[in-house]
Amino acid sequence: MTLFEELKRRGLIAQTTNEQEIANLINQGKATFYIGFDPTADSLHVGHFMALCLMKRLQMAGNRPIALVGGGTGMIGDPSGKSDMRKMLTQEMIEHNCECFRKQMSRFIDFSEGKALLVNNGDWLLNLNYIDVLREVGACFSVNKMLTFECYKQRMERGLTFLEFNYMIMQSYDFYKLFMDYGCNMQFGGDDQWANMLGGTELIRKKLGKDAHAMTITLLLNSEGKKMGKTEKGAVWLDAEKTSPYDFFQYWRNIGDADVVKCLKMLTFIPIEEIEEMELHMDSGAAYNKAKETLAFELTQLVHGGEEAQKQLDAARAIFSGCGNSADMPTTTLAADALTDGAIGILSLLVQTGLAPSISEARRLVQQGGIAVNDAKVTDPKAQITIEGEVIIKKGKKVFHKVVLG
Repeated sequence: MTLFEELKRRGLIAQTTNEQEIANLINQGKATFYIGFDPTADSLHVGHFMALCLMKRLQMAGNRPIALVGGGTGMIGDPSGKSDMRKMLTQEMIEHNCECFRKQMSRFIDFSEGKALLVNNGDWLLNLNYIDVLREVGACFSVNKMLTFECYKQRMERGLTFLEFNYMIMQSYDFYKLFMDYGCNMQFGGDDQWANMLGGTELIRKKLGKDAHAMTITLLLNSEGKKMGKTEKGAVWLDAEKTSPYDFFQYWRNIGDADVVKCLKMLTFIPIEEIEEMELHMDSGAAYNKAKETLAFELTQLVHGGEEAQKQLDAARAIFSGCGNSADMPTTTLAADALTDGAIGILSLLVQTGLAPSISEARRLVQQGGIAVNDAKVTDPKAQITIEGEVIIKKGKKVFHKVVLG
């Protein structure tokens, strides 16, 4: 089985400009390819995870990745998939975020001499002359054609700024620049980037008369068609300070049954034959739980290392066996003055721990039987919870939270 065949078998490939040529290049380890990462935060998140894994797979097969951080495009913001304009960042914020990206990417990509490159498009975009861009690049783009792309059409009714309209031109110029300077012959990215990537191949063809290629990766969506990597608390980050290894592990351990095999195929490096064999025997709750445990362990190991992955696996097994006493469990420390006669109302407790966003939502959870304290179900919204030592709150079947006195 070739590398390209494996990528298709894992469900990773969405669209290609020339499938046969792309397959030949990556199978022979002759591709120099890039994926762009706009530094809109100081950490990569689950949305970037599949791109990083793809870069790792291709590098392992002898291809050379270029990780492009958007020190320039980050000043504009990509309108693709967005209903509103992105928050504007300062150059200092963008530079800080780029440095954070560099450290995290090194867990996936070998940046040693000749193996891979990390470049910043701010090095060329921030110094461009506007008139030169209009004459040399702008003349290659048709506004009529650009407006037919979905990334622009969906924003037209709500308003699309001229700033954002230029994003496709900037990304296309990146591909052109990388092609000339580093021999980069391919661009890969999420399927929502297809229009921007085609812009790059067209610019190279019109300016240089040469062919370059683009391939999009299937977006990581759950069975309901929503992007994965979001929780009630927000994005699932790769930075342990923003999303703890415990929460990261638990996110994957608790995904829906319908999504676990897809995630194993797309995100892990477990041989595809093993995953397909596992899929054939996915006929019970125990089988799904085992698969989720495997997924969570593999991904936590990739992001946080083997020792941390084993630690979280042991913690998860303790929780799901009913022990619920893991030292890594999310914990809220209550001050003594939050209690009255050593107790606190269950609704206030749920809000203070973040298990419910409001008193009304806390009341609904309790009345519907979704809350247990130290394994005892609580159904009375007026219940007072005595805090002695530690108290374990269970929300639904999968969310555990520890409460202690400060």
